[in-house]
Amino acid sequence: MPDSPEVDQAASAVKKGGGFKPDFATIGGLALAAVGLIGGLLLEGGSIKDITQPTAFIIVLGGTFGAVMVNFPMVTLVGGVRRLKNVFFDPSASAIAMIDELVGYATKARKQGVVSLERDADALQNEFLKKALCLAVDGTDLQELRRMLELEIEQFEHHAGEEAKVWEAAGGYAPTVGIIGAVMGLIQVMKNLADIDAVGHGIATAFVATVYGVAFANIVFLPAGNKIKVRAVRDVQMMELIVEGVSGIVEGLNPKLIRNKLEAYAHVELTAMSKKKKGANESSVESPENAPAT
Repeated sequence: MPDSPEVDQAASAVKKGGGFKPDFATIGGLALAAVGLIGGLLLEGGSIKDITQPTAFIIVLGGTFGAVMVNFPMVTLVGGVRRLKNVFFDPSASAIAMIDELVGYATKARKQGVVSLERDADALQNEFLKKALCLAVDGTDLQELRRMLELEIEQFEHHAGEEAKVWEAAGGYAPTVGIIGAVMGLIQVMKNLADIDAVGHGIATAFVATVYGVAFANIVFLPAGNKIKVRAVRDVQMMELIVEGVSGIVEGLNPKLIRNKLEAYAHVELTAMSKKKKGANESSVESPENAPAT
């Protein structure tokens, strides 16, 4: 039996809304921070060469990541590195598109029965939604279905939190390692106290490690850890949306009722769409083409 038009349209909407989109907040933030720091240095009469010290760079990053490796098991480290892509790209699908997909499944299930969703579930790329629909198709008790999916959500939250801590820990260690690098540089300076010019240059070079440590911690590592947490919260909300939607399908609720219930998860997107539509309408009314002839 062919899939219903509702399901086909919903699946197409999810494909359009998902995928990895560049996170311009991250890219723009890093660019703005770099311009601010380097621009301030140049305005003070400094030179980019003043802060380009390969030795300090190696000390800070090597020492920081070495400490992080001691602090976490390898599985968590690998997960933290993989999750870094979520800092630069937004993998989240549109909540509105997900609601459309779930309502499409609810409409089909009401007409043909929940078992008719088996083929749709097998074709899904979203593993959590696929598992939820498979449980529904298999006739799993509603309470048991919710318990199983909520347990998976809890585990997802736990792992995402641990992986975010990898970068938070890096942000905690980097400034201290930068101080160690500065002290190591000062040790070398103390060997050449007879040459005043060399001493001044050596001290300036030594403190570059401190700059690297503080800058990496507060511009890269700590913000990265926090953004991973923010992404995880959004992913959890999407998973909760799926649980509620599939539960409604199992209960046999009216698709319109399911949509009304799930729209609470898309409040931000719906508000943005409403404002955009309102602005477009106002612009159309004020357009010269629409002005009455005189």
